[in-house]
Amino acid sequence: MSTTPPTPGTTAPETSAPHAPLPAADGALGWLRALGPRGRRAFAGAFGGYALDSYDYFTLPLSMVALAAYFGLNSGQTGLITTVTLVVSAVGGAAAGVFADRFGRVRALMLTVGLYAVFTVACGFAPNYETLLVFRALQGLGFGGEWAVGAILVAEYASARHRGRTLGAVQSAWAAGWALAVVVYTLVFQFLDADLAWRVMFWTGALPALLVIWVRRRVQDAPKAVERLEVSERKGSFAEIFRPGLLRTTLFAVLLSTGVQGGYYTLATWVPTYLKSDRGLTVVNTGGYLTFLISGAFIGYLTGGYLTDRLGRKRNIVLFAILSAVSILVYTHIPDGANTLLLVLGFPLGFCMSAIFSGFGSYLSELYPTAVRGTGQGFTYNTGRAIGAVFPTLVGFLADSWGVGGALVFGAIGYALAVVALLGLPETRGKELL
Repeated sequence: MSTTPPTPGTTAPETSAPHAPLPAADGALGWLRALGPRGRRAFAGAFGGYALDSYDYFTLPLSMVALAAYFGLNSGQTGLITTVTLVVSAVGGAAAGVFADRFGRVRALMLTVGLYAVFTVACGFAPNYETLLVFRALQGLGFGGEWAVGAILVAEYASARHRGRTLGAVQSAWAAGWALAVVVYTLVFQFLDADLAWRVMFWTGALPALLVIWVRRRVQDAPKAVERLEVSERKGSFAEIFRPGLLRTTLFAVLLSTGVQGGYYTLATWVPTYLKSDRGLTVVNTGGYLTFLISGAFIGYLTGGYLTDRLGRKRNIVLFAILSAVSILVYTHIPDGANTLLLVLGFPLGFCMSAIFSGFGSYLSELYPTAVRGTGQGFTYNTGRAIGAVFPTLVGFLADSWGVGGALVFGAIGYALAVVALLGLPETRGKELL
């Protein structure tokens, strides 16, 4: 007897026995077993989408020096490319959240991945700075929505007990994509002239198209979330997240997101340039230093996911906001010539600035009800990203007078804002999604 495959975003009949025992939820990978077959496919789709999202994002920072030389840009102009990407990502993220609430998480995931892939490739064909700016802005539409949609998709499969660890593992995909970008960057810039190499980097951003095909065939929305969305009359409404019951949550969640992402994107955007311009490292040496930074980031995401379940969402963020600020100050004040110390300290820097993100997927999902979860998470995360995008631009303009290393200290201010924001938000550890 033949069967028809389920439409993305809809439920499908389970093939397991109706009284089959739940998967074991203990041990290091208990969180993964507890997701069940559907949940694990959703996890794979979200992980892959976020890894490739990261890959496409980092094609710009890694190519920044070559781009600046090719188009004759100053630090402020190069910083503006990142800022435009992140500002437009707020529009894309908010729109993707509404789309996810109205038409399903999986459909929104495919749309966002497809968008950022198409316009990353287009950047490689840019004939001038202005065109590159436009293409990079359009890339931000997909870039902004993917994480929020993927995080919600997985959060709605995960149990309250394991949600922090599960979403922390999804976040670790960012480090995986970053690492892949560094490997490709090192190879491309070693064997090609810089004027062509930066274009090739952008062209490799076509990879996510393969993921869209797999997600379309294999991933479905969480059944309980589908049921709640089908009976909701106010799903995907911006007005709802600003009504009295959610207004305070929305405003403080935006401030929290602004602080954390302002600090993070300052480092993600300018550390490669700092290593080359201020520390005088070559392409190969820069790749080596970034290896320590990215390794720390990957372990930081996993550790932060574990701690957000053990300590709580708010305590985890406070802990790593303080450690991240301290790491920035130490990293940017290492004496000239102490490059071995610079190499070693890249690990704790990457660890701290990534561990703080691990609780975001679970925390923002738990702050909003199912009917507006996509809208709330998409809006707050990406509005914070857009406002935080001012930080890389400020560093770019300050770099001409302060040096890149001195200007990077500005990123520490973002983490202070994050701690302040938590004063207006509740603790949600152990909360069931309704």
